[in-house]
Amino acid sequence: MTCQRIILMLCWLTAALNVLAGDRQRDAILSQITGAQMPGAVINIQKMGARGDGTSDCLPAFRKALKKAVRQGGARIVVPKGTYYLKGPLHLVSNVCLDIQEGATLKFAPEPEYYMPAVKTSWEGTFLYNYSPFIYGYQLHDVSIIGKGTIDGNAMTTFATWRGLQKPAQQRSREMNHAGTPVSQRNFGKDDYLRPQLIQLYDCQRITIEDVFITNSPFWCIHLLQSENAIVRGVRYDAQLVNNDGIDPEMSRNILIEDVHFNNGDDNVAIKSGRDHDGRGAACPSENIIIRNCHFKGLHAVVLGSEMSAGVQNVFVEDCDYAGYCKRGLYIKTNPDRGGFIRNISFRNCTFDEVEDLFYITSMYGGEGQDNTFFTDIENITVENIRCRKARAGGLVLQGTKAKPLRNIRFQNITIGEVKNAVSFDDTEDVMLKDCHFGGKAGVPSQAGEPALR
Repeated sequence: MTCQRIILMLCWLTAALNVLAGDRQRDAILSQITGAQMPGAVINIQKMGARGDGTSDCLPAFRKALKKAVRQGGARIVVPKGTYYLKGPLHLVSNVCLDIQEGATLKFAPEPEYYMPAVKTSWEGTFLYNYSPFIYGYQLHDVSIIGKGTIDGNAMTTFATWRGLQKPAQQRSREMNHAGTPVSQRNFGKDDYLRPQLIQLYDCQRITIEDVFITNSPFWCIHLLQSENAIVRGVRYDAQLVNNDGIDPEMSRNILIEDVHFNNGDDNVAIKSGRDHDGRGAACPSENIIIRNCHFKGLHAVVLGSEMSAGVQNVFVEDCDYAGYCKRGLYIKTNPDRGGFIRNISFRNCTFDEVEDLFYITSMYGGEGQDNTFFTDIENITVENIRCRKARAGGLVLQGTKAKPLRNIRFQNITIGEVKNAVSFDDTEDVMLKDCHFGGKAGVPSQAGEPALR
């Protein structure tokens, strides 16, 4: 046996052992994820004065119910069938479950003035004060939003039109980020056009979001910011407005996302961990995230970045498929503004139909950071048992940098029926491919004298 063959066998044995270790790590992570504890007491929102007629302002009734929940140490606030109009945000409390029952809709008023005063939040990875998210929780524990009902952001006529107006404030926020301006001085709101999230839970522990239907979000749909121990299960989307990401865990850990039916106008799951200075200074990576049995439809299925300066690690994407078109399957993006790391990522047992690119890593996203040196360490990526009918552009695309090549990336049993550019690798080290087929699997070779297959 040649020395080269022995080295190759050792590489694959090491890779196989790493997969087994990853499975054990995934199971250990799952054992720590419990979600929220459910309170026993019940408050019917109609008994607090709410009228599900679609026009009466029900915000006072919800605030009354939340105060009662605080007094009695927690409660399940039941929202029966009907449309409940809210002229302003719901600021949740600990030990509360918002139970939006089948046939019930929370419909938020579209006027921006209802979402002031500003609250402490984050916008595209930069900490600041801005319009309140429509459902907001800060430094809470045991918070849940459940039920077969609907959360309608109703943002079509106002917030959804703001993207073309946000550039000056967006740039100012990034300058404050890079300059290390104290967060207390980063004040945004009226005439700044930075859209709030639909649901944001910030610095919270033990979270469950289950079964609800989400539509017409002003910006990202579910934003888990510096939070821990969360389950997002069975959620359904028809969120087609601008930047309607489905779920954005950011600087958060121990997250389970499962059985979700996506249909989003942007990324389905986008894992983030802060932008540039704010992320690097936080030392709070997004980690221990499991995504399984989901049905993807929208821009990209699973994205890591590009705001990921505190790092992303220990992510498992398993047993997922497509509910419709996705531009990219797995997309990892960073640039020399970011720094940080992306490591220990497993992407297994997934099926896609038609995509632009199936798997894409770029270290030069957006052409930003050309003069900076905050290169990202990207390593230990496993991609196996992936099927895709057609990739219009790229199959497997890896774009590292000379300063930080992509390292230890393993592809096994990847099948793409049709693909324009099967493999494109730049600035990589230790990339392995096994049992991969692009554009069909080769059959028995023709013999001498036999016509070649055309």
